[in-house]
Amino acid sequence: MLDSPLILLFPFALLACFFLYWAGARHAYVRRTAVEAGEPAAFDWHFFVPCRDEEAVVWATVGQLRERFPAAHVWVIDDDSDDRTGEIVAELAEDDRRIHLVRRVRPDARVGKGAALNAAYEQLNEFLPGDADRERVVVCVVDADGRLDPRALELVSGQAAFGDPEIGGVQIGVRMRNVDDPRPLPDHGRVRNAFARLLVRVQDMEFAVSNAGMQLLRGRTGSVGLGGNGQFTRLSALDRIADAERRPWQRGALLEDYELGLHMILAGYRVTHVADTWVSQEGLPHARRLLTQRTRWAQGNLQCVRYAPRIISSRHYSGRGVLETLYTFGQPLAHLLTLALCVAMLLLGGLGTLGAWPLALILAALCIGPFVAWGPLYRRDHAPDASRLTGLLWGFALWLYAYHLFAVAPRAFVRILRGRTGWAKTRRNAEAVTEGPTALEA
Repeated sequence: MLDSPLILLFPFALLACFFLYWAGARHAYVRRTAVEAGEPAAFDWHFFVPCRDEEAVVWATVGQLRERFPAAHVWVIDDDSDDRTGEIVAELAEDDRRIHLVRRVRPDARVGKGAALNAAYEQLNEFLPGDADRERVVVCVVDADGRLDPRALELVSGQAAFGDPEIGGVQIGVRMRNVDDPRPLPDHGRVRNAFARLLVRVQDMEFAVSNAGMQLLRGRTGSVGLGGNGQFTRLSALDRIADAERRPWQRGALLEDYELGLHMILAGYRVTHVADTWVSQEGLPHARRLLTQRTRWAQGNLQCVRYAPRIISSRHYSGRGVLETLYTFGQPLAHLLTLALCVAMLLLGGLGTLGAWPLALILAALCIGPFVAWGPLYRRDHAPDASRLTGLLWGFALWLYAYHLFAVAPRAFVRILRGRTGWAKTRRNAEAVTEGPTALEA
């Protein structure tokens, strides 16, 4: 069976799809144009900060948002924390009327980030006057460890974003704030810290160039995805989704951010990506925490496959947008099938049927080259003080890092088969290590 030409062509077909997608993303990144700033005062800004046991970071996050954006309101959702998160926010709210604490208690709490955001949406509705212009009210979701670029509101107010009334959502870039930390693991030695620094670096590369290119490509296909950090949405767009789906964010979804973007496009709004501004977060220096986080993302991606029929039949998705979205949906499955095929060929000696060395070298170049090519671009745009050789080595590291996808895809499928859909936050780097899950619940 492994000698069948169709079986041997399968990995090359997957590789061709990947290469075309990469080429489109790289072209979109290299040819991107600067976004003109708008007037933030034209909008009413509300930050949603979902928190569960975030006493290590919440004070600094709220303080930064209030300092940089004094006209905005900050809504902190305490998802029944076991630590002092609620107390800290309550103390801040006593002295600042633009800080609001949204308290949640079990059994309603701790059932997912989407449910927490829905609670803030409901309280915001109660807070706003009945005659509020909901077209100009903008909600921004910021992680509990998030730090927004001071120019973020200016750039998402421009004509390329909320200055266009057809835009319902805007996603900005994401960066790793601790990318230059010399000792991300202060309690460990040089080798562990060297690995941790590299792990944080490739996460920064992933978001700063690879994911940015992907989102800019999606801007051309009309299928931009919203993320969980730095996600801006027009309140009127959330209202339209709530009218159709009962709530803006779907309860229990493990990828509630991307799912919201799907609903927004299906509702007739456009979603765009602004790469000229960013929100920073902590990169994960622990491989285990990274794998559990990405398993949740892969499982959430698979949960969104149920929207495929609606997307295919929707008049709001172009043909290119449908293809891009289906390609995104299929990534975990493609990784699983590729992994299974490689294992089968290794066990049954099928690798020998690939033929001579030239074919193997071409295959290797096509697999490795696209990842390595991001290295020099990342060095140019985000680490110009590094050498060109360092940029290339970072590209090779990004290639090796990508293999984590072949680990998280089967884990996500196993969780689905076992009916495990629990959600928990990723533990912050400043938190003490405790026993139990860090990003996924049983």
